[in-house]
Amino acid sequence: MAIIEPKGDKAIDRNGKTRQAALFHALADPTRLLILEHLKTGEHKVRELTEHLGLAQSTVSAHLACLRDTDLVTVRAQGRSSIYSLGQPESLDELLSVALQLIPGQAAEHHWQEAHAQRTAGV
Repeated sequence: MAIIEPKGDKAIDRNGKTRQAALFHALADPTRLLILEHLKTGEHKVRELTEHLGLAQSTVSAHLACLRDTDLVTVRAQGRSSIYSLGQPESLDELLSVALQLIPGQAAEHHWQEAHAQRTAGV
């Protein structure tokens, strides 16, 4: 199979594509989408997110790190706590709205959650 190389500056194109891929990776996890949805209600500490979402602190922290890497979430220090908020709420709303339009009608019938659960359980 032939590899198609883009014309022009390959490093710039790859860097841009890498950043796009990182953004879509950050949005590809249902837990991260729940965290983003929850942050729409306002700023939260990790402890608050763990209580509201019923997740372990380490899980929430790992997901927040991924979201921070793409600037979907920002963090600021308040004493010894870190306060998380949405990085670009208007752009995120617009992106997720467009994403919903791209989902085909049969997407509700897709059982990716079950397949993911089996894969992570070592099946």
